[in-house]
Amino acid sequence: MKVLYIAPENTVGTLSLWKQAHESRGNECTFITLYHTTHDYDPGICLDLPLVKASPWYMKSRHRYYQLARGAEGDYREKDGYPPVWTPNSTPEKWYFQFRDWLWSFKVEPAIEALRLFDYDVYHLDWGLEFYRDGRFVKKLKEAGKPIICTYHGQDLRTRGVIAIIDKASSLNVTSELDLMQKHPDLEYLFLPYDTSRHGQPQTVNHPIRICHSPTNRYYKGSETIIPICEKLAKDENIEFVLIENMPHDKAQHVKQSCDILIDQVHNRGGWGYGMNSVEALSMGLCCVTELIPQYVDFIPDHPFVNVTGDVLYETLLELIENPNKIMEFKKRGRKWVVKYHDLHNTTDVLYNYYEKRGII
Repeated sequence: MKVLYIAPENTVGTLSLWKQAHESRGNECTFITLYHTTHDYDPGICLDLPLVKASPWYMKSRHRYYQLARGAEGDYREKDGYPPVWTPNSTPEKWYFQFRDWLWSFKVEPAIEALRLFDYDVYHLDWGLEFYRDGRFVKKLKEAGKPIICTYHGQDLRTRGVIAIIDKASSLNVTSELDLMQKHPDLEYLFLPYDTSRHGQPQTVNHPIRICHSPTNRYYKGSETIIPICEKLAKDENIEFVLIENMPHDKAQHVKQSCDILIDQVHNRGGWGYGMNSVEALSMGLCCVTELIPQYVDFIPDHPFVNVTGDVLYETLLELIENPNKIMEFKKRGRKWVVKYHDLHNTTDVLYNYYEKRGII
C-alpha cells in the first residue's frame, strides 16, 4: 500500500513519525509539505510555495487582517457551525485565494506529474487541506475513487472551518484534540503518535528542581499567567525556571529533558488539556502540569497530569517543590501512561482499525 500525506508544514514532527509507522508495516509512505516550518523538522518533499509562511510577521499580518474582517478577536475568533465551514471574509480575500491557487499551479502541477501523485492508494490531508483552496486536486482523487483522510489539529477547525469540497470527499476524519469532537459530526479520536522508545524510565529529581515552560504561542498557552508565577518561585524558592522558546527543536528537546516539571498550558484557549509538548515531556519522564476541564478528565480518567487552573498554579507548584517524592511519582506514572496511549505503534494500530472500519483497506 502506498500512503501520501499532504500538509502545510511538518508542524511538530508527526509526519515523520507516521512515515516511520507505515513503513514498519511494510507500506510505502511519502509526505509533501507546502512550506518550511520555523523549527528544524524534516519537511519531506517541500514545494516551498510563495505567499505563505510560518514566520511571526506572517502570522501577525494575518491576525491584523482578520481583526478588520472578523472583529477584535481576529484570528482567534472561533467559527460557528457543525462543522464550521470556511468561506472568504471579503471579496479581496476571495480574489487572493484565487490568485494564490493560480500562482501555485505553476509549481504544483509539475510536481503532481513528476512525483506521480495520483498513483497512491491512501491520501492523508493534514489540517484538512490539499494544494489548492478550491479543492481541485481532491476532486480528481474523488473521481478516481481514492480514499481521503483529513486530520484536524485545532485552529484549522476552530477558526478556519472545513473546506466544503474536501469535507464532502473525505472517507475518514481524525483529530487529537478532544474539543473538536464537538465541532464535526463525523470525527474519530486518535492520540498523537510519539516514538517513546527514545527515552527510558525517570531516575531522579534535580536539586535544585527545574521547572520549564515551552510555548509555541504565548496567548494560547496562557503564558502571561505561567511565566510570572514561575519567576516568583525561582526568586523565593530553591528552584530553577527555564523558558524554552525560539530555539531549534533538538536544543529545545535537550533542555526540556534536563527538567523535572513541565507546565503546558492554562485557560484552554488553544484547545483542551495538552498536546505534543506534554507528550514529549511525559516520554522524557517529566511531571506535567496542565489545565484539564471535566470533559477531558472523563475521557482520560487514568491521566497522569497535575491538573491546575491559573488561580491555583502557584500553590500547586509550591506543594510539588516541597514534596520531591510526589514529583517522582508523577514522573513514573506519566512515562507508563504515555507509552500505553501515545506510543507510535499503538496509535498506528488504532489508525489501521479506522481504515478497516471505513473500508479503506
